[in-house]
Amino acid sequence: MGGFGALFDLKAAGYKDPILVASTDGVGTKLKIAIAANKHDTIGIDLVAMSVNDLVVQGAEPLFFLDYFATGKLDVASGRDIVAGIAEGCRIAGCALIGGETAEMPGMYAGKDYDLAGFAVGAAERGQILTGTDVAAGDVVLGLASSGVHSNGYSLVRRIVEKAGLSYQDEAPFAPGTSLGEALLAPTRIYVKPALAAVRAGTVKALAHITGGGLTDNIPRVLPEGLGVTLDATAWPLLPVFRWMAESAGISDEDLARTFNCGIGMVVITAPDKADEAMRILSEAGESVHRIGEVQPAIGEVERVVIDGVDTAWHA
Repeated sequence: MGGFGALFDLKAAGYKDPILVASTDGVGTKLKIAIAANKHDTIGIDLVAMSVNDLVVQGAEPLFFLDYFATGKLDVASGRDIVAGIAEGCRIAGCALIGGETAEMPGMYAGKDYDLAGFAVGAAERGQILTGTDVAAGDVVLGLASSGVHSNGYSLVRRIVEKAGLSYQDEAPFAPGTSLGEALLAPTRIYVKPALAAVRAGTVKALAHITGGGLTDNIPRVLPEGLGVTLDATAWPLLPVFRWMAESAGISDEDLARTFNCGIGMVVITAPDKADEAMRILSEAGESVHRIGEVQPAIGEVERVVIDGVDTAWHA
């Protein structure tokens, strides 16, 4: 307390020749739902998740996290809930919360509005960074289940709620017994520890965090040029929240897959002879794992992700 900066000893963390990996992100307009629902205890988990999940796709272990919390006038109760959520996210990810900044700016934020930004730094030994360069046709694509919408696409989510004439205190149409606000605020799943266990066992060639851009835009980010994936939509369940949004707003299958995670929050690419071992490690670490597809030569630059079985799986 009172210092101008935080120190971190990489040697004490057990690294011999580390490469640092850094990531920064926010929560976006999901914050508007937290404010409207007056529920702030999980939004900090989202903040941590968005950065640390991006670190682990490089094969890096998150080491420490810093937060930036800005508001018009600090409300102590909601501020306490927000920071508690950030601390819980760091606990799940296994990283240290070593600093942050709280700013009151009444000229910038009105009423109860606030914004969050997060900054994570991780490390991996030199030569162990995941680059995806060894991904090849025939490799297996695994999907780790998401916990819901996570933290992307909430501008569209909020428009759908408004169009449906619902308040966030109403019962969620897709989750009986749960308020709409609580259901939509389900925190982003943090995949760090299970993913690192699979990486360190030598079973992973590439990881893709399914954030803004959905399945369609994120998976190609970890594929070599000329390769794509074919996914089988019948291999995993489309979560009820996505089915409700698609039906109530008339969202096309293509837009759904390009905007949301559709029930898969992290994609794991593994060699065929390592797929079963990767699934075992991830399952034992608490993940719901689905074998969802295969790496194949790309049909074209535009269609590097093909999803079969949508009519059967998403419109049943």
